[in-house]
Formats: sequence, structure tokens, C-alpha cells
Amino acid sequence: EIVDFSEPADFYIINTCSVTHLGERKSRQLIRRANRLNDNAIIAVTGCYAQIASDEISKIEGVRVVIGTKQRDKIVDLVEKAAREDGLFNEVNDVMHMHEFEDIPLYGTPHRTRAFLKIQDGCCNFCSYCIIPYARGRVRSRELDDIKNEVTSLAKSGYSEIVLVGINLSCYGTDIGLELCDAVDAVCGVDGIERVRLGSLEPELMSTEVLNRLNKQAKFCPQFHLSLQSGCDETLKRMNRKYTTEEYAKIVDNIRSIFDNSSITTDIMTGFPGETEEEFEKSCKFAEKIAFAKAHIFPYSRREGTVADKAPNQVPNELKKERANIMIDITEKTRQAFMKSQIGLIQEVLLETRTKDGMLEGYTKNYTPVLIEGDKDMCGKIVKAKIEKVDGEYCIASII
Repeated sequence: EIVDFSEPADFYIINTCSVTHLGERKSRQLIRRANRLNDNAIIAVTGCYAQIASDEISKIEGVRVVIGTKQRDKIVDLVEKAAREDGLFNEVNDVMHMHEFEDIPLYGTPHRTRAFLKIQDGCCNFCSYCIIPYARGRVRSRELDDIKNEVTSLAKSGYSEIVLVGINLSCYGTDIGLELCDAVDAVCGVDGIERVRLGSLEPELMSTEVLNRLNKQAKFCPQFHLSLQSGCDETLKRMNRKYTTEEYAKIVDNIRSIFDNSSITTDIMTGFPGETEEEFEKSCKFAEKIAFAKAHIFPYSRREGTVADKAPNQVPNELKKERANIMIDITEKTRQAFMKSQIGLIQEVLLETRTKDGMLEGYTKNYTPVLIEGDKDMCGKIVKAKIEKVDGEYCIASII
């Protein structure tokens, strides 16, 4: 029986993050919180932090099972074994030589209308700031038949939108002779699925050929989360990113010319080692130029074991945060401008949840958040609505 995390439980499965130090700290806090709730519970820890720091995780009080980003399909067996036998079960092993996608069925998802389906794992880019390739290993892709079977099951369960995700989603299929478009085509071909959306993408692989092929699918949602990281070429080079700002801008132009009313969202890092005031100003101007519909802004976080961790000219934490706040202000203005550009448009909105004040919350195909007056039984349905105004984080629309 699944219980809320605030309640005592017999077993805790904690999936950890290692993208930033904050992610690791929150993971440790959750482990200790679980132990306080029930110091006799079996606590199993998995995920990226467990993969790269299994010995550190093993020393936290209450941890009985440690399994990284490999062999997660064995976690139930290990938890049951820990319930029968004493001791610590540390099953973390080398993920760098893993070549097959670990196909774990999706038994449930917290969203009632949208399911996130992982089709790719691993990354071979080795950006100078990133620990993830060491935690996830090389690129591995899910077979098309497995994808179609999973999506068919999700469609029968009532899900109408599928979001394809991966560690480096753009590289899907490079290890099995396929392309990302093949996966999109396969999912679009499943009856009952009305929308197909992509997760975070590496921009350099979004060629005009790929974009034109995606545009042929009526179910494809024209929202592209293209990870930028910096709008300065000198910084991008030190990051070991595989594109220039000119190339990035060209990809955005191609998207906007091929897809009607598309949206571009992104991630931007501030305070990368060696980032000067001039470089930061370049990054700000580039963000203004692209005019992102939404951006996730965060200060650079040092990761032990990466090239950037040992780089000279580390930026002080306070300056990183100050620059992040400046970038947030810039991208919030472009976000509001994008939202206002939607006023007057008639869009299809997938209604998902009912808010506390009785409005229905949903998203357009380009992932604009919308609030609409309506009945609760409309959740899960796609309606046509006219966007009338912007109110804070949402567009307000009426059904037509």
C-alpha cells in the first residue's frame, strides 16, 4: 500500500539527483527524514547520486539498499531480501559499459492526462560542468516495439498526451540505427493519443530535415526546450557545448519558420568559471534576442569529478546568484511578451486539473498555461478556446 511520504512506512524508495549540490543535499535530507519517521524501515536509495557516491550514501543512518542507475528492475527483490536478512546491500556497479536500455514498465504517473515516457538514457557529450555522463553511462535507446506497446497501454488507460523524455533525448536511436523522429512517428500512430511532446533537447541535432519531418505529424506539439546554458560563445566553448550562438539562433529561426505559433523554452546557467561581466552581458543580450517563452535560470554548481570543478577563475557564489536574478528578470519579460502574443488566438487546450478557485487548468499545444471556467468532468478533454488576456503566470481563455 502506497502512503504519503509524511506518514511512517515500512519501506522507502528514494530516487536521488546529482545535477547540483542542492539536489544531493535534498536527497540526503529525504533519507534522514525517512529514518526519523520509522527507524525500523527498509530505506532503499537509487538514482544518480547513489551511482556516483554509493559509499557516501551507504554511511547515512537507516540506508539498507543502495542501487544506482543500473539494474533498477531488481530493486523489489533487493528490498525484500533486506527485509529477510541483516546488513547493507550495495549493488552499485560500473554503468559506463552498459549498452542496453533498461526497460522498466510505467505502472503509473502522477498526471491524469499526460504521461512522461522515457525512451533514452545516457549521454556522451561530457560537458565540462556535468557529472551526468558518469552517473548514467553511454547513450542507450528503447526499441520501437517496446515504445509502441507502452504507449498503447497508456492510451487504453485514458492518457491523451505523451511526453518523450531522456537524458540526451536528441541522441535517441544513434545506438540502434534509428532517429528521434522514428519514435515520434511510432507514438503518433497509436490510436487514442492526441498529442506528442518532446522533453529537453540538445539544439545541435535539430536539423531542418528533422524539423520538417516532425512538422508532418499533426499530433506533434510545437514546443521546443532547447538547452542553451549560455548566450556567449567564449563561455560555451569552455563548457564544451557543441554549438555557437549563431548556430543556436539559426535553429530557432528554422523552428519558427517551419512551425506555426511555436514556443522556445530553455535552461541558462550563470556564473560559470571564467564568466566575465562582458560575457554575462553577451548572454543577457542573446536571451533577449531569442525571446524565450520560458526559461529555467540557475547559478553554476561545482561538481567534483568534472573539468569545470578544477577550472581557474571560479565566480563567487553571491555574484552567481546576482547574475541569475538579472537573467530571471530578462527572461520573465520575454515570457510575458510571449504570453501576450497569444491573446486573440483560438487554441486547442488539454484541460488537466481544477484549481482551488474552481478554474480549469490546461495547456495549449505550444505549452502555454491556460485557465478556463468549466465543469470538473471536462478534465482530460481537449477544447477549443479563445485566449482573452494574461493574468500573472496564466492566459485566461473562454471555450468557443
